[in-house]
Amino acid sequence: MSMSFADKVLVFYRSLHINARLPKGIQVLNPYQDDRAFYLTAKFYKKYYDDDLERTMILGINPGRFGAGLTGIPFTDPIKLERVCGIENDLPKKAELSADFIHAMIAAFGGAEKFFSMFYFNSVSPLGFIQNGKNLNYYDSPQLLKSLQSFITDSIHTQIGFGVNRKKAFCLGEGENLKHLTKLNEAEEFFEEIVPLAHPRFVMQYKRKQMQGYIDDYLTKLGGH
Repeated sequence: MSMSFADKVLVFYRSLHINARLPKGIQVLNPYQDDRAFYLTAKFYKKYYDDDLERTMILGINPGRFGAGLTGIPFTDPIKLERVCGIENDLPKKAELSADFIHAMIAAFGGAEKFFSMFYFNSVSPLGFIQNGKNLNYYDSPQLLKSLQSFITDSIHTQIGFGVNRKKAFCLGEGENLKHLTKLNEAEEFFEEIVPLAHPRFVMQYKRKQMQGYIDDYLTKLGGH
């Protein structure tokens, strides 16, 4: 029996490991080594991805401490996991800004079942990083970026093998994330086209009053209306 999209995702998550030596003072954030987070991750993917449908990939930067770093699910904090996805958990019920935006967009798109049947969220680096107790982006340190090259490349290649649309992918972030992903895509030819979307955190921190306009932009580009 062939593996479902969900099975492939879970095997990938369970095996995620960075072999490279990272710069001093930078720790890896890997929720998939935590049995509680992995249990919730498995429930989520088995609920929404237990099929062999092709999906279009949407790539963020890397997991943060209060969203995927806790739940194991990109752009889904413990509150959205319970209230929107119906997966009860005893994680601290703290909202995460990016998750607030993404789940408002998913609701406008037509709901979780419809959205997750068509799209697959992950990040350029599927594992996160912490420095001095704060989230660190994979590109914030030139040394970190250099040491992660093969990890990032291998991770994207592996995920394409789940049954991902290679004609188009979306990039969350119109600045550094887009720059690095575009450069990598030129070398590796993952996708024919990478379409930028405003990063949810940027919208929620700096453009919250225009949130609906950004949701509309997402829906236009993703084909939600």
